[in-house]
Amino acid sequence: MAITPPDIRPTNPRFSSGPCAKPPTFDLAKLSDAPLGRSHRAAPGKAKLLAAIEQTREILGIPDDYKIGIVPASDTGAYEMAMWNLLGERHVEMLAWESFGAGWVTDALKQLKVDATEKTAPYGEIVDLGGVNFDNDVCFTYNGTTSGVRVPASFDIPADRAGLTLCDATSAAFAMDLPWDRLDVTTFSWQKVLGGEAAHGMLILSPRAVERLENYTPAWPLPKIFRLTKGGKLIEGIFRGETINTPSMLCVEDYLFALEWAKSVGGLKGMIARADANTAAINAFVETHDWLDFLAVDPETRSNTSVCLKFNDERITDGAAFAKAVAKRLADENVALDIGAYRDAPAGLRIWCGATVETSDIEAMLPWLDWAFNAEINA
Repeated sequence: MAITPPDIRPTNPRFSSGPCAKPPTFDLAKLSDAPLGRSHRAAPGKAKLLAAIEQTREILGIPDDYKIGIVPASDTGAYEMAMWNLLGERHVEMLAWESFGAGWVTDALKQLKVDATEKTAPYGEIVDLGGVNFDNDVCFTYNGTTSGVRVPASFDIPADRAGLTLCDATSAAFAMDLPWDRLDVTTFSWQKVLGGEAAHGMLILSPRAVERLENYTPAWPLPKIFRLTKGGKLIEGIFRGETINTPSMLCVEDYLFALEWAKSVGGLKGMIARADANTAAINAFVETHDWLDFLAVDPETRSNTSVCLKFNDERITDGAAFAKAVAKRLADENVALDIGAYRDAPAGLRIWCGATVETSDIEAMLPWLDWAFNAEINA
């Protein structure tokens, strides 16, 4: 039976979860002020890097006494840098409910081999957050990029904790209101909610994290690219834009453009509202299509950025093959690109709903999802 495709198409079919869609007003010509061919240590480069740090602080509302550094290797590099420098001083609780969090567990237990407790939950669920002891160091992802499960609003980190909190916020920053006074280390990458280019990470340290850095020396050697202290003192230059290695000034310019765009849509509140509107459109669709559901079991933990979906139809005999076929149909029609579930996640779809995605594109894509499902189920 022939299934008639919808008439309206998304203007932008890019719903990939990192690298994510560029801001709607993006144009390469708008990066013409990048100081290409110049040293990043020259005055123009240093000014750009410092501006990126200070505008990040302004938009996210990061406290003035927190340190913000631009570091190598995206969010992965930033989070690894934090773990290698800070863990080992006391017991660690490693919390994971998706693949990236599980990766941090592996690094802590098998690479650094610190004294740690592993607490994990299957995809779609979250660990018992009420049982976390914050007198230990605690490592967690604020939003599970590959599961669509984020910490709920009720997650209460005590102000009088003895341990440090190390938060991977790569798919949460700029889309969720992060509790900065309860986060000691926060990391993210430019290519998620702001749609920036890859390879640069942000490392944000509280005064408590700085104190640990200056008073604790880990038992293992630190490669140069990870070193944050010298002679027992924080290397302050890293947090003024004096990067450890050479950054791409084109990527920096792209990040600055994205930050200005974020300001133009209302800053953090505007960015959160855009992501929430995108997720609301998908929620309305799921409520009226019983063959589709969220992977996240509890509505209180459902992400507003990396929205993960699963198929519920009993006629589907091979979930992975079916999900891939639906994603391929949508990609072939150029209406939704790169929306297959993450390779380690359960079969389904992952639709990026961060602020750089227009709600009108989500709304235009969803009838095509209905078309692709029916076309494939009747194939």
